[in-house]
Amino acid sequence: MMPLPSEAFFIVSIFIFLAGLCIGSFLNVCIWRIPRDESIVRPGSHCPACNHAIAPWDNIPLLSWLLLRGRCRHCHAPISPRYVVVELLTGALFAGIWLVHGWTVQTPVYWLFAAALILGTFVDLDHLILPDRVTIGGMIAGPVLALAFPELHDQTERLPALIQSLTGLGLGGGLLWLVAILGRAALKREAMGLGDVKLLGAIGACLGWRAVLFTVFVSSFSGTLFGLGLIAAGRKELQSRIPYGPHLALAAILWMFCGPACIAAYWNWAADPAHRLPSAGGCR
Repeated sequence: MMPLPSEAFFIVSIFIFLAGLCIGSFLNVCIWRIPRDESIVRPGSHCPACNHAIAPWDNIPLLSWLLLRGRCRHCHAPISPRYVVVELLTGALFAGIWLVHGWTVQTPVYWLFAAALILGTFVDLDHLILPDRVTIGGMIAGPVLALAFPELHDQTERLPALIQSLTGLGLGGGLLWLVAILGRAALKREAMGLGDVKLLGAIGACLGWRAVLFTVFVSSFSGTLFGLGLIAAGRKELQSRIPYGPHLALAAILWMFCGPACIAAYWNWAADPAHRLPSAGGCR
């Protein structure tokens, strides 16, 4: 497909960012209602403090929160700034995915998966659970999308793409399942939630087995730094439970932006003779 003129490209990018803000607004509803087993359709948007229905002009993503100065129009209860964070994050990710992948099949699929990861992240931060709609949904959607769009796994045939997806599903779920079993045996308590196991399986199903390895490495690094930081600040203890889902989601999003390029850069670096360790015979 021919590239868009610069003016049209800018307009499309702004439109996608605004669409992402709207999706983020809907994700805020899901983040609040799904853990409480409430319908995400009915009733309409309302203030959780006074239950007053929110008028359409008070429900404009980002703008309404700014105009209302972060408070309900009716009861003046504060509205968490996290609503704006979710909207801006979703808009930025949608625009970023478009800028990186352009008119490819990856773009709409990555939009959908990024939205699911945002939903899972904030639910996990609040409740230490990952909704099955995100985890099991991703485990089912991955193979289906691989059959429909083999290009997602850099394949031209459906069967190799399906194998890539199922391999990622098995590897992702299997790795963390093993960690959960070994951790329980060593620590005599739950070391890894089943939701995390299912989420990594979903990541593998949707993004492939290479993404699983990348996600495990990046999420382990970021999770360790985050946990040590909380312990050092006195906000958590060594035995405290810390949500791991956000770190898996962060790593998966990084993969969608630059994961394959990072792996290629690493292999090029490793193949450089200057970076090889000296052989045993060369040591004195």
